[in-house]
Amino acid sequence: MRYFEREGIRFAYEESGPAGAPVVVFSHGFLMDGEMFQPNIAELSDAFRCIVWDQRGFGATGPTTRAFSYWDSARDLIALLDHLEIASASLVGMSQGGFLSMRAALLEPDRFRALVLISTRSDIDGEEVQKSFEDIKAEWARNGATHLAQDLSVFLLGVDCKASPAWIEKWMRLGAEHFEHPVNALISRDDITSRLHEITHSTLVFHGSDDIAINPLCGESIAAGLPNCKGFVLVDKAGHTPNLTHAELVNPALRDFLMRYAR
Repeated sequence: MRYFEREGIRFAYEESGPAGAPVVVFSHGFLMDGEMFQPNIAELSDAFRCIVWDQRGFGATGPTTRAFSYWDSARDLIALLDHLEIASASLVGMSQGGFLSMRAALLEPDRFRALVLISTRSDIDGEEVQKSFEDIKAEWARNGATHLAQDLSVFLLGVDCKASPAWIEKWMRLGAEHFEHPVNALISRDDITSRLHEITHSTLVFHGSDDIAINPLCGESIAAGLPNCKGFVLVDKAGHTPNLTHAELVNPALRDFLMRYAR
């Protein structure tokens, strides 16, 4: 694990693949970390320099003690590229990672070549969903993940996912303190739907057909709103993390797109 620093926060990242190859940066979803992309990187690191990083509050970066927005997270990603002296990269963002990847593309459009968006949306959650996250935040402050982990596993990974025990173990290790900041970023994010037309990069959108966290219609809406979207891939019987749980269905289209547009 390697680290870079921004605003006093020590961010963890890892990279694999040929040093001179085209760069692809992978940004994980809420409650996940860079490990969620390992099944994809295994299929891509022969042709791409693959970089994964752990965002504020998660993974080896650890808890954050201050409020932040996904615009801050987008600047964190850009700071990672600056740290590595990378002038141009493509982005793969899943859910929360999609929120910040789209914002990074809006902040520095000339910095990026192509975008892959997985199980994400450009608008905001409804009141009922926001209330559910407020409830999770309150319960986490009381007991950590003790009473939440099993339901979160179904919510994020689907039923009977072989990877569930490992992720549940990670959530159980997360402390009860400071969890409010990542949740608040999720709840308070702004709606960027009206700015999708500004993201003119070649883009591919994935969504699980059985996603109960973000409706597949949100993915379709993003694909329709992006002027240079090359396709919308509905992953059959997949939930919120199709790149992890159904990598065998995602990887061929992901690799083909990156080979065409990220080099």
